[in-house]
Amino acid sequence: MSQSTFSLLRVKAVLAKEFVQMRRDRLTFAMMVGIPIVQLLLFGYAINTDPRHLPTLVEMGDSGPAVRAVVQGMENSGYFTIKGAASSEEADAALAAGEAIFVLTIPPTFERDLARGEHPKLLLDVDASDPVAAGAGAGAMPGVVQQALKPYVTSEAPPVETVIHRRYNPAGRTAVNIVPGLLGIILTMTMVLITAIAITRETERGTLEALLTSPAEPLEVMLGKITPYVFVGFVQVGVMLTGAKFLFHVPFTGNPFAFFTAVSLFILVNLSIGFFFSTIARTQMQAMQMTFFMFLPSILLSGFMFPFFGMPIWAQTIGQVLPTTHFIRAIRAVMLKGAGFSEVWVNLWPLVLILSIVATAALRRYRRTLD
Repeated sequence: MSQSTFSLLRVKAVLAKEFVQMRRDRLTFAMMVGIPIVQLLLFGYAINTDPRHLPTLVEMGDSGPAVRAVVQGMENSGYFTIKGAASSEEADAALAAGEAIFVLTIPPTFERDLARGEHPKLLLDVDASDPVAAGAGAGAMPGVVQQALKPYVTSEAPPVETVIHRRYNPAGRTAVNIVPGLLGIILTMTMVLITAIAITRETERGTLEALLTSPAEPLEVMLGKITPYVFVGFVQVGVMLTGAKFLFHVPFTGNPFAFFTAVSLFILVNLSIGFFFSTIARTQMQAMQMTFFMFLPSILLSGFMFPFFGMPIWAQTIGQVLPTTHFIRAIRAVMLKGAGFSEVWVNLWPLVLILSIVATAALRRYRRTLD
């Protein structure tokens, strides 16, 4: 006979059961508390849509007092952080590698032409592959120069013509910057999530026990599990490149071999992370929560949505640990800046290092499961 009357005691019994279950599932509870804290810290402190103190190099063709005033004025503006002097070749390499956002070129006869009232030109090269990062500083530069040179001229007219050269994305189209970065975000989300859930699902269903009792070594199991998803990852890359070219007209100017190497390493890194998560998670829900816990910083701290150099130092340090940061830099350098393998190696070796660490940790945890 069914009981139709409401019982507060039964509600309390179910409630007590849920609290007991929550206490047992500590990982889920930690995620529920941790994710809001991470979001609060990232959005409150790390995210900055008005980036300042961006790395700047100066090609010193002249070095008089007016030049020093301009350089000091740039520092005082807050938009630029002068990293030092550089030759033309060093400046080009720094822009291509993403190590500098601005390069100021001082012509050799600047001081003489300024004293004669001949309105010399200053050239500011800008890495415009990220329009948000470059926009504010480039827009403020003419005013900074005019203010800095006031003590050296008597005319009300601008004493200097400031030429802004926006490189890699002259039109300032956001899609040119976002679409290559989106490739890294999609691969991060899908590769980690699919692998973690697929292996955790086998644990829940009990089919993983067959692997535990088989003669297969942990490395053999890992390779067998992740290899199919490598092909899935390359299918996603093909779809994204096709859309980038024909829908958004994003250029591809660099070395295809460097692109292929970066994509291969990044897919393997994310699959290894997913495998590692599967050795920790006991349920598919936990695997999804762990994936999201990694996915959120990868979006916000990798330079995908917000300028990397606009974040505080501690956020940049965290971002340097994320594989998505190095992959996005490499892909943007290849697609937008015509980089080759030697130019992007600075972003590839961290992926190799992360892959080695994560794969080793995953194999050791899986081996302990075997024991």
